[in-house]
Amino acid sequence: MERNALQQQVDTLPDLVREMVDGLVTAVARSFSNSLCEEIDFVYLTGCGDSHHTPVNAELAFRQLAGLPASALTAMQFARYTAGYLPRGKNLVIGVSVSGGVSRTAEALRLAGLSGAVTAAVTGNRHSAVAKEAEIVVHTAVPPLPDELQGLIVPGTRSYVASQLALYLIAIHLGQARGHLTKKAANSLRRELGQMADLMEQTITQNDAIAWQLARGWANANQFVYCGAGPNYGTALFSAAKLLEASGDIALAQDTEEWAHLQYFGREANTPTFIISAGERDADRAVEIATAAQRIGRRVAVITPPDSPLGQTANKDILLPIPRVRECFSPLLACLPGTLFAAARAELLGEPYFRAFGGGRSKEGGGGISRIRDSHQITSLPH
Repeated sequence: MERNALQQQVDTLPDLVREMVDGLVTAVARSFSNSLCEEIDFVYLTGCGDSHHTPVNAELAFRQLAGLPASALTAMQFARYTAGYLPRGKNLVIGVSVSGGVSRTAEALRLAGLSGAVTAAVTGNRHSAVAKEAEIVVHTAVPPLPDELQGLIVPGTRSYVASQLALYLIAIHLGQARGHLTKKAANSLRRELGQMADLMEQTITQNDAIAWQLARGWANANQFVYCGAGPNYGTALFSAAKLLEASGDIALAQDTEEWAHLQYFGREANTPTFIISAGERDADRAVEIATAAQRIGRRVAVITPPDSPLGQTANKDILLPIPRVRECFSPLLACLPGTLFAAARAELLGEPYFRAFGGGRSKEGGGGISRIRDSHQITSLPH
């Protein structure tokens, strides 16, 4: 069967990692001096859409690998409700924006600067509005797509992976510069990231047919829930976003624990529910949630290593396997099965990506009436 545009884009991700890691290592080292790294007391990560999901994915990496407290917030939450109340000390605020044109992220960095924070942009456009608001720019422009994919508007995966890699490598660099990691340990972590390419290929191969099976078996569903915790709460957010963009379905991301307090009471018994776990800190609770979900009639798919507690539980309908890796890096693999499912479902439904920007939507200018690129920005901190 000929692969659709989103599936083809997923197929390019392993080579993208191979192409980008070394260059990003160099770019990060040039951007963050050792003296600056030593001064940092707290890291904020912010962005919108996929560029918020990557900070959620990377929050644990900054805590574990950089040895710094870190918080991932939407750009709205940071700009309007956090920038004016930063803790004392040297704060580093990293804004992620692929296009660099998102109003809220530019605003977040501007207000962070006014608060006295060090500002950095992770962006594919070094001349953009977001880049201009930052003291430091880590350029993440991805290599061109193959010719057959040029010009197609497809739910983003390449830029998401590029942003993830950049954030992970910043965390490692901070950790090494601050003495939290030895040079040997930091280089080992960088090699781990490079080796993720082979594991991504394995994950795509193992899950492609399963994603099609799920899409056909769950064709009658009209809403979907994705559960994750820690770094894979970001994966749940991203996976739900890809389904929403690809097929237009109602797709909700939820924290694994919060599912038991909220979605547990949903009226539609057979709502497809994906539970995502690297098999580490959340492993016991993920199994409990799968058990509860299946008991009340949910159709349960688990995205997890086969040898994890969640992979071994009988309380699931299907396993979408991922290799076991360091938990803070696991989103690079855990994002793949959900994206493949979104690609398969959109094709089966014959649904155009992004609803072909019809119904009053627009892909031009500031994002049409959504005004994501020309929204009014505030220019001062709260009094």
